[in-house]
Amino acid sequence: MTHLNHPGPRESWSPQPGSPDWHVTAFLGPRPGVGDPTLIDAVRELRARILFDHGRRPAFLRSDGSHADDQDLDFGAWHFVARRSPGGEPLGYIRLSTPDSGDRFQSRAYLGDADYEAFLAAEDIPVSEVFEHSRLVVEHRARKLGLGQYLNALAIGAAHHLGARAMIGTSGTKDGQDRFHERFGFRPVPGTRRYVPQYTEDVVIMFHRVLDGAGRQHELVTRLRDEFPLIAGSGPAPLLPRPRTPRVAPLALTEAAPPDREVWRPVLFTAVHHQALDRLLASGEVREVHDTLDEQLAELVRSREPGCRDAAEIARKKTEQLAGVAAWEYGTWVWYPWSGRLVHVLPREEFRLVRTDRNRGRIERPEQRELLTKRIGIIGLSVGNSAALTFALEGIGGAYKLADFDEFGLSNLNRLRAGVHHLGVNKAVLTARQMFEIDPYLDIEIERDGLTPETIEDFFDGGLDLLVEECDTPWVKIAAREYARDLGIPVVMDCNDRGMLDVERFDLEPDRPLLHGLLGDVKSVDLAELGHQQKVDLILAMVDADRISPELAASFGELGHTLSSWPQLASGVALGGALCGEAARRVLLGRPCASGRFYTDLSQQVSPSRNVFAGGAV
Repeated sequence: MTHLNHPGPRESWSPQPGSPDWHVTAFLGPRPGVGDPTLIDAVRELRARILFDHGRRPAFLRSDGSHADDQDLDFGAWHFVARRSPGGEPLGYIRLSTPDSGDRFQSRAYLGDADYEAFLAAEDIPVSEVFEHSRLVVEHRARKLGLGQYLNALAIGAAHHLGARAMIGTSGTKDGQDRFHERFGFRPVPGTRRYVPQYTEDVVIMFHRVLDGAGRQHELVTRLRDEFPLIAGSGPAPLLPRPRTPRVAPLALTEAAPPDREVWRPVLFTAVHHQALDRLLASGEVREVHDTLDEQLAELVRSREPGCRDAAEIARKKTEQLAGVAAWEYGTWVWYPWSGRLVHVLPREEFRLVRTDRNRGRIERPEQRELLTKRIGIIGLSVGNSAALTFALEGIGGAYKLADFDEFGLSNLNRLRAGVHHLGVNKAVLTARQMFEIDPYLDIEIERDGLTPETIEDFFDGGLDLLVEECDTPWVKIAAREYARDLGIPVVMDCNDRGMLDVERFDLEPDRPLLHGLLGDVKSVDLAELGHQQKVDLILAMVDADRISPELAASFGELGHTLSSWPQLASGVALGGALCGEAARRVLLGRPCASGRFYTDLSQQVSPSRNVFAGGAV
């Protein structure tokens, strides 16, 4: 077994480029009664404060208000401390105990000497070659960032480097710590799970054989095994952060105007508005001018006459199209105040002819013109955002009503096609902006408060040709369908699970039960005041619990515990937009599209049974 002598303090070791952004220091604790215990006391205080967890584990709080986690195992063990930057505040910690302190292992005390030794004998592992890792703690503000995974892999890698044949340790179960360790090649020891008052949860013994590899984290563990000597050589660092001098924000930050989160309509200028256009350009608000009209005119010529490829002939036809008007006066200048861009585009009909030219062969020009006469309502703009942008791209609908009360947040960036500069913008505002940037000639109205008893009537006022319903609120789902059925409006909904698409043809079936009758004769008035579990039960009934994916089924019990909201992926949201687009086009053009529920399960579509080159189904 290899032992590393402590080489003395140095700068903390930093990961190589591409590694997690953590700065780690390490030290080997002195033997009991030997050396300065200052660092041991500091790590004990750090651990105990995090383990106390605002009162979750009261055993780690002393009567005088200080935190205590005094364990003899700290002496002679390796201690690893992680920070964001050298000298920064400690954010995470883990301990690795060597066989030299094996008689004090937590797992030995937990099982008892006889059972502990009998277990290792049954595994054919000498007691002298077993390491124990424990006391993995991470500050709340640093959790879910991969720090726990990194530190755990580091402790395992260090044990591998130091000659371990196996590792053992106790693991809590309340927050899935045992499942966490399984990802590193550990397995629970049968019959060892029991409640431990100190931790206020069930605890189980976890065991790992080095030769079996480190599970899904094997690559990370192997890399950190090789990097351990560098980390060990970094030496200890003070556990208190260096004092930081408060800094004043740069003047540009303090004086910069906040973004306008309300504006969502572009301003359209034609040649008759040249004085207003001059004032805009003189205002200093225009950050960028985009004028590609010449290229757009060339595309217009080729769209009308695909066989025209001669450059001189195209130039002649462009001049003919302008009919003596100066190029800057032709078409429309579109001012997007939220981005500061001024964009020159063709007149509306010509713009749309070119923009949808590649639709031909799938959607012919008479059908394109027909679709642009339709008015579509979209409620809920997460999956609904994907549908709205798909519609705008394909030219499905010329007028829209959009409703969502929610603001675009950082967690939405896993599935909505937007940027970090859109954070904090209402989703209806965001979606309208994105659609106008595709087609500035659209007619769009928005409802920033979503659908409520006060706004729902106005939303349906003026009529809709199609409703896309993608919200999470049961009352809205039912109330919107009640209005749609009364007004004969077809409804389309994608559930973002297994590609589930609902079509309800209230335009053809005015007496059709809502949501295919899955909820019985439910009415929106009955859903105004539902508790959390009642909402979950209702949504399960809506989506048919027997047909949902295993992943979604498992998530229901984890909402508010290990999951903050429904699991959704960009691929599923993109598929939902595509499915809604296909159904909407069929409904609005009078093509076959019956009421019903349809599945396009991506996991099945790419399964081996669908591989046509392997004899699968087409």
